[in-house]
Amino acid sequence: MSKRASILLAGILSMAAPALAGETAGIAWEALDPEARAVLAGQEERWATLPPERQRAMAEGAERWLAMDGIGRAQANERWQTWRSLTPEQRDRLRKGWEKFRELTPEQQEALRDAYRRFQSLTPEQRDRLRERWQQMSPEERRRALNRRQGAKPGSIDKRPCPPC
Repeated sequence: MSKRASILLAGILSMAAPALAGETAGIAWEALDPEARAVLAGQEERWATLPPERQRAMAEGAERWLAMDGIGRAQANERWQTWRSLTPEQRDRLRKGWEKFRELTPEQQEALRDAYRRFQSLTPEQRDRLRERWQQMSPEERRRALNRRQGAKPGSIDKRPCPPC
């Protein structure tokens, strides 16, 4: 068995065992493989005081990190630095948005991803105009605009004319 497969299997077993046993026990620091301990080295002193679900999440994160190539690690590091630069209010808003996104159906999630991709394909000037237009809408106008969009089938092209920006 390859080293990566062994790490993955150990991670899966360490997370599945408490669930199968109906326990919420954490992961002992010594139970982490050496590579994961190296990734999580800054957490060793407080590891035992972390809630079990946090320990599992961090162990999973370490395994994902170890499985990434250099480009993936650079992108993850950039996202982490961006996250760290946010204010607590911005982080809270993002967390709440993520929770709302996870409550959507897979079709709604994909429609939202498509809308984001379309937004990203606009020029910076077009994006600014669209943002400004949205911010100037009343709550009722926003609700109607969202309802119109939700009425469209995922993947369909909305052929209604776009009002001038």
